[in-house]
This record gives sequence, structure tokens and C-alpha cells, in this order.
Amino acid sequence: MIAIPLPFVVSILLSLFAFFLWVRPSSSAKLASAFAMLCALTTAIVGLRWSLDWAIFRTLQPILASLLPVCAWYCFRRAHQKMHLSWWHAVLPGIIALGALGYPILQTPLDALLTFLYIVYGVALLRSAPTIAGDVRLSDTEGFAHAERVAGYSLLFSALVDGALAISFMFYEGVHAPYILALSYAILLPMIVVIIAWVGLRTHSVDGEEITAISEPPPSIDTPEPQLTPAEAETIVQQFTQLLVEKQVFLDPDLTLNRLARKLLIPAKHISIAVNQIYARNLSKVINEYRIAYAQARLVESDDSITQIYLSSGFHSKSNFNREFSRITGQTPSQYRQEARNPLGKSTP
Repeated sequence: MIAIPLPFVVSILLSLFAFFLWVRPSSSAKLASAFAMLCALTTAIVGLRWSLDWAIFRTLQPILASLLPVCAWYCFRRAHQKMHLSWWHAVLPGIIALGALGYPILQTPLDALLTFLYIVYGVALLRSAPTIAGDVRLSDTEGFAHAERVAGYSLLFSALVDGALAISFMFYEGVHAPYILALSYAILLPMIVVIIAWVGLRTHSVDGEEITAISEPPPSIDTPEPQLTPAEAETIVQQFTQLLVEKQVFLDPDLTLNRLARKLLIPAKHISIAVNQIYARNLSKVINEYRIAYAQARLVESDDSITQIYLSSGFHSKSNFNREFSRITGQTPSQYRQEARNPLGKSTP
């Protein structure tokens, strides 16, 4: 039986997954597909580098590895804000590429630079996770935040792997390096690819809309959050509440923060901050409270099934509907309907 090294198996699976994502109509899914292909190529190069030990693969490996944290961060960042990558993000990968191509003339500390790069973008993902992503459906924002945190911790773990590789070469002549790399790439890259694919499939596609050419600074630079006075926050929440009551936009299952911002003509960050200040909870929970209130009325006033009601209330999944319904009312939808129709607990004849 032919034995296929683990990196090649992972590379084949990632390539198939990339094809699956590419045939999806969403542009966000295509971005996730491109990232999956980059991971597949990187994993294949790792396998070739340790199987053949050719100079070209030793050169390509750090170059491709330097692109992964930047691309992972960009996939998440686009869900927060549509933007083009600034040239700042090419500085460290460019230095690493020059060092790899110029070896041994240029003695560049590639391991240290790669470790620093993964730490910077890992921390950047962790810092942006609490912020609501403007183009992610509000019903998925909590899941998106968890995914962003996992991706951030994965990049930090990759930095730890790079440190372990440096120690292996420093003290053990790199004897353990193939095993460390194979296991890390086999575990981390597929996990990050799946996370980014999940994000891509749940990010509102803005095909045809103009993408603002924002010069995004390096992720390590702090950008202060806008501050709102109590009066400003109250004014924004009044407009927000009026829109929800009069237009019932909460019934849109694909509602995002950016869609709300366009309807209110108010910056997305200001809406999120104002809702947090006034309600003391995040925007997605407030929207779900309106959806549950609508569902409660439908449960009492109509004979529609619970499935019909949760779909018409703006929820994508029954599990999310049941969880939010229980959080807000302390009951299941069936219990609420039964008690609302029979307040004295009498059974119907």
C-alpha cells in the first residue's frame, strides 16, 4: 500500500474544500476559498520540503507561512469593514521573502520574524473579537466573535510552534522539526480554514457595492473608539427604536449592523456603542428581544406552527430561536403558547 505523508493528505482535503467554497455564489465564500488554497499550497510545500529537501522548497516555506496570518486577519477584517489592504501589511512578509531569497548572503532571523508576525495578527484578532462585525448577520455575531477568538488563539499557538522549531534547531539540530511542522499544519490550518469558511458563508455579500479604499494601519496600532455623550446615545437609540417599531426591520433574517447604519444614516460604531450604553447589552440581544416579542404575539394570535413562526420572526435556526426564547421568557415556545391560551391552567375540552 502506498503511504502518503500527512501534509499531502491535508493539502488534498483543503484543496477539495477550497473548490467547494469557490462554487458558492458569495464573494465572501470565494475569499475563504482563496485562503483555503493558500493553506493547501503551504501544507504541500511543507511536505515537499521535508520529503525532498530541495532548496526551492526551503525558500518558499517561510514566504508562504508569512502570508497566512495577514490573510486570516484580512478575512475577518472585511466582515468588520470593507477595505483594501494597506501596503503596511506587506512590510514584514516582504522582509521575510527577501531574507529567504537572499540566504545565505542575507542572515535574516526568519524564525523570530515569523513568530512576531503571528503574535501581532493573533493579538489583533483577539482585540477585534468583542466588536460587532458590520457585515455579519446579527443572529450570527456571537458565533463570529467566538470564531475570531479561536483564530486569534490559533495564530498565537502557531507562534509557539515557531518557537519550538527554533529550539529544535538550536539544541537538537532540527531532529524534531518535521514532526512539529507536520502536526501543527495538520491540526491548525484545517481548523483556521473551517473557521474562515464559516465566517465567509455567514458574511453578507456586498457585490456591486463600492468598497471604500481605506488605508488600514498595522493591527498593532490602537484606534480609539468613538465616545458618545448620554444625550447623543439616547438620540441614536430613539431613532433605532423608531425604525424597529415602524419598519419592523428586525424581521429580516439577514439584518446586519451595516444595513441598520445605512437605514439610519448613522455610523455603525455609533449605533453599537449607543445600544450598549442605553440597554447595557449588545445589539444582537436587543434585536432578538424584538424578534421574540413578535413571536410571542404570533404564538398567541395565530395557529401557525412554531417552525413557521420562528422563520417569520427573523431567525435562521430553530435552536437559536429556542435558546433566545428561553433566555427572555424562561419558557419554551410550546409552554408559552399553552399558558397564554389557558392562563388558569385548564385543559381545553
